[in-house]
Amino acid sequence: MIKHWKSLVVMFVAVFWAATGIAAPTLQELIDETEEGGILVPPPGVYNENVKITKPITLEGQGKVTIDAGGVGTALIIETDGANVSGLTLQNSGTLHNDVDAGIHVRGKYNVIKDNKILDCLFGIDLSKSNNNLVKRNLLISKKLSLGLRGDAVRLWYSFDNEITDNEIADSRDFVVWYSANNVIARNDIRNGRYGIHFMYAKYNRVEDNNIHKNTVGIFLMYSDDVVIRGNKIYHALGAAGMGIGMKESSNIDVVDNEILYSSTGLYSDVSPFQPDTTNRIYRNTLGFNRIGLNFLNDWKGNILKDNIFRDNIRQVSVANFASAARNVWEGNYWDDYQGFDNDGDGYGDTAYQPQVFADRVWMDVPETAFFLGTPLLSLVDFLERLAPFTQPLTMLKDERPRFKRQFEYVTDTKTGQIADEDAGTSGYDPFGLSNPKIGTTNQ
Repeated sequence: MIKHWKSLVVMFVAVFWAATGIAAPTLQELIDETEEGGILVPPPGVYNENVKITKPITLEGQGKVTIDAGGVGTALIIETDGANVSGLTLQNSGTLHNDVDAGIHVRGKYNVIKDNKILDCLFGIDLSKSNNNLVKRNLLISKKLSLGLRGDAVRLWYSFDNEITDNEIADSRDFVVWYSANNVIARNDIRNGRYGIHFMYAKYNRVEDNNIHKNTVGIFLMYSDDVVIRGNKIYHALGAAGMGIGMKESSNIDVVDNEILYSSTGLYSDVSPFQPDTTNRIYRNTLGFNRIGLNFLNDWKGNILKDNIFRDNIRQVSVANFASAARNVWEGNYWDDYQGFDNDGDGYGDTAYQPQVFADRVWMDVPETAFFLGTPLLSLVDFLERLAPFTQPLTMLKDERPRFKRQFEYVTDTKTGQIADEDAGTSGYDPFGLSNPKIGTTNQ
């Protein structure tokens, strides 16, 4: 009923302006005339202007209102708490990186930005020192520039407790979370960019159920601790620097239930965990069809790898400077190149998975020879070295109880909601209660 009356009012106003010949007000004038807490449904059309909201109002475009910035500045600036913006198309921002020309700037709390299209804008949505905002179901596409010159689709700077969910992001540069904490990034589709999601000095964030594909890097953590990365599908992270998930000097990270497929490197670790007496927990992920499943920059420790699936990778695990990864904990992972048996039928191999590196070490010692990785030539040399070794082989890792089957079964504890291993009978790792879908959700 309310929407019906809104439509009648809009039609009446449009007819009035046409009949009297009076110039229609600008969108900024309509916003300025709307009282705090009011609802503004502008007449359909294209508004060629830059707009600012400085009071808590609801601006509803209903899919019929376009704000065109004319190639200058930012289309819409929100400098208030409690505004609601939906159903708009924002386009044609400026091109200045220093000014962060964008579709929307947010400088406030408890704002809702949903169901908008942000097209041909250098940056998409920029949140700076803005907390408790909801960014949901928006389409964000940057300008048609080379990858490095595009702006970031979403940019969080010193911003906390925001939810960025269910958005479609394409052809932008990065999604960045810098100096920001306690944010939820969930169910977004992110493609054709550089960094799918890039964290820098950002703690206590949650990344869940995103579809991240055809980016150079899926998710990368730099100096960021206490982050949960769960249930994401990351694939086609290709190129010389391509990787699904990367960690640099990041500690207390949970990488759980992700699929990382068809990438140059599935999972990359650079001096992680970094903080003393911390661990990174890498559980129940599938790393498949990658050039390298898991690549460590150097011989490091503190990672616990349990119940992961390693399949159809050219190399399952590697260390960049020809060192071992054996100082990490490897437990119950599935390895498709395991050559043992399960004579007692307990679902685990009777002998340890203990891959050794022979002549194949050449591509680790001399990076240029990695061009031949997986080729018959290098495989033949490695085969001959195994037959008659003339160097001491390197033991890459040791998994005492490798899974014998690729399909894992888990039982859920009805009291705690946590996953219990059907063999060990102990609760699985769920540090923040993520098995409860109500945590961190907003009913908008």
